[in-house]
Amino acid sequence: MTHSSPGLPSRGTTQAWATLGGDPALLDRVVHKGDGSLPSRLPVLELARATVAVCSLAAAELAARRGGGPVPSVTVDDGAVSTAFLSDRLVRVDGTAPTTFAPLSRFWRAADGWVRTHANYPHHRARLLDALALPEDTGVEEAADAIGGRRAVDVEESVYAAGGLAVAMRSGDEWAKHPQGVAAAGRRLLRVERLGDDCPAPAANGRAALPCSGLRVLDLTRVLAGPVATRTLALLGADVLRIDTPHLPESQDAHNDTGSGKRSARLDLSAASDRATFEELLTLADVVVTGYRPGALDRFGLSPQALAERRPGLVVARLSAWGTYGPWAGRRGFDSLVQAATGIAVTEGDAGHPGTLPAQALDHGTGYLLAAGVLRALTEQHGAGGTRLVEAALTQTAAWLTGGLVKGPEGDPAAYDAERWLTERDSPMGRLRHAVPAVGYDGGPADWARPPGFWGTDAPRWQAAPA
Repeated sequence: MTHSSPGLPSRGTTQAWATLGGDPALLDRVVHKGDGSLPSRLPVLELARATVAVCSLAAAELAARRGGGPVPSVTVDDGAVSTAFLSDRLVRVDGTAPTTFAPLSRFWRAADGWVRTHANYPHHRARLLDALALPEDTGVEEAADAIGGRRAVDVEESVYAAGGLAVAMRSGDEWAKHPQGVAAAGRRLLRVERLGDDCPAPAANGRAALPCSGLRVLDLTRVLAGPVATRTLALLGADVLRIDTPHLPESQDAHNDTGSGKRSARLDLSAASDRATFEELLTLADVVVTGYRPGALDRFGLSPQALAERRPGLVVARLSAWGTYGPWAGRRGFDSLVQAATGIAVTEGDAGHPGTLPAQALDHGTGYLLAAGVLRALTEQHGAGGTRLVEAALTQTAAWLTGGLVKGPEGDPAAYDAERWLTERDSPMGRLRHAVPAVGYDGGPADWARPPGFWGTDAPRWQAAPA
């Protein structure tokens, strides 16, 4: 079966829209069409189309609420969706492809199984080597020898104790019995709730050209799910200002993919002058999105509860790898590590060797879900005011992928051509090739208003409000 003719919303779309608390009657605005390809044993294409669909519908709903008129129709094309989920691999600057994984970011055979490490950032690489008692100039073969003599769980614990990132590969059954898997079981795919009632409903704006026109978003996220969410809000008209610390490096390659429509600045929140600048930005923000591990920003008064008290009327969105619960709540994590921990690598593997999803689908899917949650929270504010919290975790998306989703129509992979869904434009870095937005609705934006720039080089201030 293909999607050559438009079809009704998929089962996954219906599930995700219900999680967001959306009006089920609006699902008749959504149609699916086209041919995509994200080949896997798990329903990855269904995850992709569903998360893009609900994000698009939430955007259409907010566009109608803020701009007036009926909710526009939404057409989700599997070709655009597949390409968007591969955007971090397909982006090019002057024809040069990005470096996606460093040599020490990989699966390793341990004495009793497999372990996955993440060492793309220099500080994570240094901590991994420190935990393994290896020198800075260690190569893949030496690291393989060191890990091969240890139990996978021992590597996991020692590397995390050193501040690095490593996860033992587990089957789905093993994850279900693990304390973190037990803590995650039965939780909602996405959490959208009210934090406070002190703020009245915002006034309607019949002149809003886009759903997020005039809204200011503080983006405190890093690779990859959070930046996908805020990139989507920028597409929809928000003034998105990403703030990073000057003490941590960032990949320009990653920013070339996720920085479209945004500006990017660096502030040291432990320095008095930079903290004062940040507080001024926060005073005027409408949305704050955080993507650091739970608790990491609390000392700066940036927990959801503290933000609700300081800035009534905010929408606070919080993203993490492992969730805010269980023994791993305070741990760092990335898509690849969550795949290894939750049984996905076993399911996608062969003959005892681990496998991976065809895209960083947990990151991309969670990013679109988080953006959808923000959009729905903004819509609900127009009816009832209040401060809102949206929370997502890669483990919850993984649980949906492995246990709650079923495969929908896969289309004809031979008919999928990613080139159709790529475009080029000039950027400060050079000629940029990137995926076109998969999120959209009838009359919505076809591309971002601006390309990404050099990471961390913009002034830390909001754009002037339109006259």
